[in-house]
Amino acid sequence: MNEPDSVAVVGGGIVGSAAAYRLAREGVETTLFDRRDEGRATDAGAGIVAPATSSRTDSEPWFAFAVEAAAHYPDLVASLEADGVTDHGYGSCDLLSVAVDEDEVEPFETARRRTERRAEEYGTPAPDSFEEIPIEDARDLFPPLSDAERAMVYRDQARVDGRTFAAALREAGETHGLSVEAANVTDVRTDDAPAESDPAVTGVVADGEFREFDAVIVAGGAWSGAFADALGLEIPVEPQRGQIVHLDVDARGGHGTAAEVGADTADWPIVSPFRHKYLVPWPDGRVAVGATREDDTGFAPRATLAGLHDVYGEALRVAAGLADAEPVETRVGLRPVSRDGLPIIGPVPDVEGAYLATGHGPTGLTLGPYSGTVVADLARGVEPGTDPSAFDPARFR
Repeated sequence: MNEPDSVAVVGGGIVGSAAAYRLAREGVETTLFDRRDEGRATDAGAGIVAPATSSRTDSEPWFAFAVEAAAHYPDLVASLEADGVTDHGYGSCDLLSVAVDEDEVEPFETARRRTERRAEEYGTPAPDSFEEIPIEDARDLFPPLSDAERAMVYRDQARVDGRTFAAALREAGETHGLSVEAANVTDVRTDDAPAESDPAVTGVVADGEFREFDAVIVAGGAWSGAFADALGLEIPVEPQRGQIVHLDVDARGGHGTAAEVGADTADWPIVSPFRHKYLVPWPDGRVAVGATREDDTGFAPRATLAGLHDVYGEALRVAAGLADAEPVETRVGLRPVSRDGLPIIGPVPDVEGAYLATGHGPTGLTLGPYSGTVVADLARGVEPGTDPSAFDPARFR
């Protein structure tokens, strides 16, 4: 396909915003349709960028892509800053992988061996960037930490506020001519192609009005499946609810007062235990704790008593020193989870000019900006800097 003159990007989360930014920066006339759905995963996620410690690292294609995605962040941040956008919510930090109770020791060992193998085979994480440390040293890094069995520290990882980063991408894109519209796209239109040709995108219907475009990127997160009929392809993405709480710790925690602890949350590492939860500190005295993984909830981005009980209980199990922290916010997001657990990135088969970028599940903030960049390059007819064939939408034909 030749480079399109105009592209519609449907979905203003971190994936769609990254795609729109890339296109606009490359001089393509781009409109980002951002419906601002309540419960969008980007707006709720805590934002851990640490592929080596993810529970998804058993997938080789996923891991290779995630490593590239994490490495893409600093370049993208530099680009945003060059465009004058400095409030992007991204920063480097350490990560503690912690076996709090005895039942976590075995998965801790499995993760350690896997990390060592990755370091030896792929050089990532760098062999000198992680090590097992005594619990006392772990508590020096994260003062509220409970008594625990084992701890591993991973240096030079990262955290990102998805809501802030997506907004930064849109703001920077607008400096390159990106148009952002709060409109509801309900259909993708194609032409009446001859029998020997594939139909081609002619535009989208936004707020009931047909808008002409040469290509469209559907990056609608958990809502992407709504375009299956229009594109003639199954898009097996379902919402998975995640509940996250934000605590104001005011640098309190650990085994003493704030003065005795002598720590600031800006310097605290992410804490990752082995029961699908995490604690992500932020510089303003805030720690995000999450997240539930609730299937079969439909599009219901609301907190529940059971979900909050689960999150608060895990917070106290892992970091007993947070008992006096003040809950200040609850966020609920709907992760777009694909049938096979892998992202869906690439051209829609048999429809010229249509592309998908969705299905990132619980790792959307790790993969999202890179996925958006990759799909934008594909839409431009440019070879991307990676091979996304493992995530090809055609696997669902």
